[in-house]
Amino acid sequence: MGQCLPCMGGAGKDVVETPDPEIKRRQLAEAAEKRQMEASSRGIKNVYSVEQKKKKQEEIERRLAASRPGGEGGLRWQVG
Repeated sequence: MGQCLPCMGGAGKDVVETPDPEIKRRQLAEAAEKRQMEASSRGIKNVYSVEQKKKKQEEIERRLAASRPGGEGGLRWQVG
């Protein structure tokens, strides 16, 4: 009474098989990537616009760094 055994017919179809370790690893990696994407875009309505603004800002910073005399920029003291 009250026992649930697979030999009682029909109970065997409810058993969930453990997936292959490689499949499980891939599923976990996909889930982690999905969570990371969702977290990075949380509160942002237009993700594409934000990415474009970020790329534009990086380009401006790169150009400024390239246009500075002496590479790193900063003040140079001349003794003399």
